[in-house]
Amino acid sequence: MTNDNSSSPLPLPPSLWAATARPAPATPRLDASCKADVAIVGAGYSGLAAALRLREAGASVVVLEAGEPGWGASGRNGGQVIPGLKWDPDELVSMFGTEAGEHLAQVAGGAPATLFDLIARHAIDCEATRCGWIQPCFADADRSLAERRVAQWQRHGADVSLLDPDTVRTLVGSPIYRGGWIDRRAGSVQPLSYARGLARAAQAAGVVVCGDSRVSALARDGGRWSVTTAHGPSVSAEQVLLATNGYTDGLWPQLRQTVIAANSFQVATERLPDALKSTVLSQGQVASDTRKLLLYYRANHDGRLIMGGRGPFREPAGPADFGHLESVIALVFPQLKGVRCEYRWSGRVALTRDHLPHVHRPAPGLTLLLGYNGRGVALATALGTLMGASLAQPDTNPLPLPITGLRAIPLHSMHRLYATAILQMYRLFDYLAVR
Repeated sequence: MTNDNSSSPLPLPPSLWAATARPAPATPRLDASCKADVAIVGAGYSGLAAALRLREAGASVVVLEAGEPGWGASGRNGGQVIPGLKWDPDELVSMFGTEAGEHLAQVAGGAPATLFDLIARHAIDCEATRCGWIQPCFADADRSLAERRVAQWQRHGADVSLLDPDTVRTLVGSPIYRGGWIDRRAGSVQPLSYARGLARAAQAAGVVVCGDSRVSALARDGGRWSVTTAHGPSVSAEQVLLATNGYTDGLWPQLRQTVIAANSFQVATERLPDALKSTVLSQGQVASDTRKLLLYYRANHDGRLIMGGRGPFREPAGPADFGHLESVIALVFPQLKGVRCEYRWSGRVALTRDHLPHVHRPAPGLTLLLGYNGRGVALATALGTLMGASLAQPDTNPLPLPITGLRAIPLHSMHRLYATAILQMYRLFDYLAVR
């Protein structure tokens, strides 16, 4: 979600998910000032999961969203429910020590279970499947990476295994990969339907969810926080949680400068004929490969291929900005050459310098949670749930991440320039890796 001084409604951007999602719950704008124990800014996965957990603990909660639940990345991502972080378990132990590192690995590895349990408990209709995630090896050198990851996650009891090249080609339906591995904890959802289902579950529990309620100011007022909307009414709360991730703006000083909001672009094909549908991820797994500029893709329930990857940092101006993804479909899946794409959309991913989510508490009663680095479907759900428990009962619910100070990324105003240079370098690395 965003927070500027405009109060005009934010239309839901067109996408496959917007066209096929379950109906949105009514979330009218905040029409009068009120009080709550906790005010949450942002009705994405983390904000809604936190609100639901807080309400279950007895807290009164108001969620304020500039658009509607799922308007940001929660309604525009690829719907892949993937465990873990960029860092593998042994690396987390090296970074945080044995106890804290193991705890974080457990939380990140168990994030899909948290999500699927929520879906089952609240009967959320979002096309949830749990068929696993495949990470195919783009280059021969990547097989050692797959072996290392499988060995580490197996030591943690995860249902993972190596895949030989022939098995990957069969499961994925692509001839270009050199092996890989599968994590059976993973799965997929219709992401906007899931966000709307979370909002509906939160409302049923007693959370007040207000759409079209852009927050324009935060101020400390007599030991409480005043959370003011652009159209006037405010919420007086003992605690505030900012959960705006890739759509973070200047509402709190320096927060926007702690992440790079990169656009992730996606396209969805027309419905594939049965003869082609059976050749692409036919057993329902989702996939994202090992190249530096990874591709992530899946088939949805009605037989479309959804392909995602990086694109320009600016907002897309038209179909031409998605041409790189449309052309890569036939490179990964030669059998799909000539298949048309019917949907094109993008959403912002919040990238941090250390590739970890961040928790900040820059003032009493104010918590900031962001930075999922492309793993937000499962991770935002899990960390949002833990954040809600921690805000309700901090002594008995420690967070798996340290609370850190705000540290702006150096030369943040120039991030589009140097990030674009890094993307070009990664493209070169990917080219050289298969030469």
